[in-house]
Amino acid sequence: MTAGDDSPLSQHVRPTPPLRADSPATLLAVIPQLLGFLPEASLVVIGTEPPDSSVKVTLRYDLPDPPGAGIAADMAAHAAAVLSSQRLTRMVAVGYGPAALVDLVAAALRDAARKAGITLHEFLRVEDGRYWSYVCDNQACCPPEGKPFDPVGQAAAAAAPASGGSPASGGSPASGGSPASGAAGAPPAQAATVLPSRAAVAARVAPVGGTAAESMRQATRRAERHVTQLLTQVRRSTRRGAARHLVATEGLAASGDMITTYRAGGRYTTDFQLARMTVALRDLRVRDDAWARMDPAHVDAHLRLWIDVTRRAQPGYVAAPAALLAFVAWQSGDGALANVALDRALADDPRYSMALLLRQVITAGAPPSLARLPMTPEEVAASYDDAEDDAPDDGIGDSGAGAGGEL
Repeated sequence: MTAGDDSPLSQHVRPTPPLRADSPATLLAVIPQLLGFLPEASLVVIGTEPPDSSVKVTLRYDLPDPPGAGIAADMAAHAAAVLSSQRLTRMVAVGYGPAALVDLVAAALRDAARKAGITLHEFLRVEDGRYWSYVCDNQACCPPEGKPFDPVGQAAAAAAPASGGSPASGGSPASGGSPASGAAGAPPAQAATVLPSRAAVAARVAPVGGTAAESMRQATRRAERHVTQLLTQVRRSTRRGAARHLVATEGLAASGDMITTYRAGGRYTTDFQLARMTVALRDLRVRDDAWARMDPAHVDAHLRLWIDVTRRAQPGYVAAPAALLAFVAWQSGDGALANVALDRALADDPRYSMALLLRQVITAGAPPSLARLPMTPEEVAASYDDAEDDAPDDGIGDSGAGAGGEL
């Protein structure tokens, strides 16, 4: 099963106060906050924990179209396996789409949950502003024509700050967000932004166009010529690896300066700064050093940085910043952003090992708590220094995992 927020799986754990999914109204209000966008043609599976049905893990799958019993069973088995691996014994689910697409998935999820010893507390189907329950047969609360609801309004209500307290049973939660553990009544954090669709998430990392793209193309050519000049200057040296070391040293300085600037609240000031960084990141030592500096205490700054770099990176230079963006997005619990970043990385280089590794880990349902830094910057430097004597003299990058290529 491949990963990707458009096909078929993404995991979302957005760090905010504890939430419940203990009624249809609460569940439908919470999901857009958990995902970061309003879902369409999707299966959303949420693992909850008693006694208060607090949300612990959220998975989103594309509904198979055309529907098929085999792919529905695979999807359901994957969801049950992820929840079982995290020792969760209760789930709720929502299928967004017509009955022809949701019915097979609902049946498969019921069967997979039963085999895994997981209680399927609720399964709703949502279409055209109405919802139906596969679990409740009480026509007073779940009429056969469906029950109307306002997905946009309920998502907004879920995001509205409240003065403490957890969501009441049957109502919209006081604040949107995810399955962070904690005591009921924790003060709500700032509400997460809910985008209108998954396409709007992808637009956040779409390449720039027009004059901005042309400016970046010219800046990238200048950065490439600069590296060529450095190599020319050092190729006469008899010291093994001198050219590689010089280019890496300059790239490390450029990357470190940019990370420091964004952490201080700033941004790039010229396209050449970003272009020089994208070229430098082709060197695995530079990329791994940047990876090792992705301290979650600065996650918002790092997200701004790698979105800027990914959007402006030119073909052939997208994979590294996009993979770094995917890592910090996963680190922050934004599964949708992580997956669209991986889409961009692998479109640029289908064999880029860091992106392949992250996709494998996220597909396996690994929680953001496992998004640990691969090494310290000092350990990265020591690793490359030890290997320098064995490195070839020419070429400053490749698409393989470097010293930091472990999670």
